[in-house]
This record gives sequence, structure tokens and C-alpha cells, in this order.
Amino acid sequence: MNIPQHIAIIMDGNGRWAAQQGKPRSYGHQAGVETVRRITAECVRLGVKYLTLYTFSTENWNRPADEVSALMGLVLTSLEDEIFMKHNVRFRVIGDTKRLPDDVQQKLHQTELNTEKNEAMTMVVALSYSSRWEITEAVRKIVTEVHDMEELPENILKNWKTGGLRAEDITEDFVSQHLQTNFMPDPDLLIRTGGELRISNYLLWQIAYSELYFCDTYWPDFREENLHRAIESYQQRQRRYGKTEAQVEEEEGLSSDASL
Repeated sequence: MNIPQHIAIIMDGNGRWAAQQGKPRSYGHQAGVETVRRITAECVRLGVKYLTLYTFSTENWNRPADEVSALMGLVLTSLEDEIFMKHNVRFRVIGDTKRLPDDVQQKLHQTELNTEKNEAMTMVVALSYSSRWEITEAVRKIVTEVHDMEELPENILKNWKTGGLRAEDITEDFVSQHLQTNFMPDPDLLIRTGGELRISNYLLWQIAYSELYFCDTYWPDFREENLHRAIESYQQRQRRYGKTEAQVEEEEGLSSDASL
């Protein structure tokens, strides 16, 4: 079965779901945590290796202070969840975490340490994250490394010492190595719940060739069967990466023959 190895999700609709229930927005975020538990467990069962969840964007800092505070509290309580150890899930975080409250930063770091040997799947939480921020930070890091020199990769450092950093040294791989997601492959499948049809500044570099799936279901109502439908849609698509359909079919045929 062709299961995507990396699924990224924009978990949208918590606030609107809560409004339908006549509840405050924080109620929707609490319900959304339960969905995270269910979908994480199902992804492990299916054999997904990376699950990246858009939890809080840099733009979300502009939300009302009481909602931001409630979200930070939810982050703390959800990190107490036994799902990481129960399902052998490693936890990682990406984003501008220096903006987070100290207790949240400490808890994030501790959870990463506690789960670093778990191997079934890696859950990546994008927290205080935006893709434009990430790419800007990557450029800043590259500039800093040029000044420090010793931080550059060996092959580029050699060129720098003999004549400077060359334009051809800045490859796609070089940029990718400086992104916060450099420890994992790009997403195979991006899912957005809640009915909106936009990417919202999420993994813009990484989803260049990801398959996109949008559904109207609000995140608190997103269940295992919704995940299955998204994966089934993914499985029906041909990922061509700029090639023709005939080229891909020929390559797939050669690969199939080689495995016989």
C-alpha cells in the first residue's frame, strides 16, 4: 500500500467549530487536542513516519490575548500526554520558539529529550512558525556562517578560503540544509481541514511537490475515516515531478521489473 511517509496538516476550524456549539474558541482548541491524539495513533498504525502539525503561526500572535494564553496552556498540558511513549513517537518542534513563554520553551525542550529515542514516527509541531520567517532565518544563518566561516560545510569552506563563497554554492540542497525542517523529508501529502483553500504561510519551500488535499470538516470533527479518504485521494494521483505521464509509467515499469 502506498502510504505517504510524511503528512503535514493545517488543523483549521477549531474556533468555528466551537462557535457552532455556542462555546468560546478555547473549547474548540481543547477538542482539537483530542483529534491530534486520534490522528497521531492512526498515522503510527498506518506506517506514516513523519506527521507535521501547524499548531500556531507567527501571525496567530495577533489574536486576542486570552486566546493566545489559552493556547499556550494547551501546549503545556498536551505535552504531558502519554501518547508519545505509548505509541513510540518522537517529538520535535519547529518555529520561533524564543517568543514562547519560558515554561512552554522548557517543556518543549524536555519533551524532545524524553522522546528522542522513540522510532515509530516523528511528530513535528510547527509552533510560532511561518514559512516566510523560516526562509528569512535561513538566509540570516547563511550570512552569519559566511562571516564565521568555520560553520560552513567543508567543500564550501574550501572555496571561501580560496576566493569567497560562489553563487553556484547556493544550491537548493544548501538552502534546505539551513531550514528548520532539515532533519526530515518534504511532505508527500498536505491536508487542510476547515474548508479554506489556502496554504497560510506553511512549509512553502517544502511543499513544492506535495499533493494537496482540502476538506470542509472542522479539525475537532476530523476522524480516522477522514484521514483514510485523504490518503486514498493521494494514492490515486501520479506524482510526476515535472516529467510526463509516459516517463513516470516507464520508470515505474522498470522499477517493478527490477523487483521481480
